[in-house]
Amino acid sequence: MPGAYKSSFLLAFDLARSGQAIPVLKPKQAADETTAIVEARRLADIHAGAIAWKRETQPVIGEEGEPKILWEVGTIGDFN
Repeated sequence: MPGAYKSSFLLAFDLARSGQAIPVLKPKQAADETTAIVEARRLADIHAGAIAWKRETQPVIGEEGEPKILWEVGTIGDFN
């Protein structure tokens, strides 16, 4: 689609004392889908959960698509 861009992101979570998943950093934009998955897997080794997702945006019309999960493992909280 002309004017559409795909962006890939990743995020890791730890568990609060209450058991709720909380993000350990802000969502990080990756260079591409593969990089997002590789980095999320690395983070999953040291955190309670990790996720990689992509999103299509059309900045010309100010539209942002729903996130599409590429990979996830463990306990995941709100990432959107």
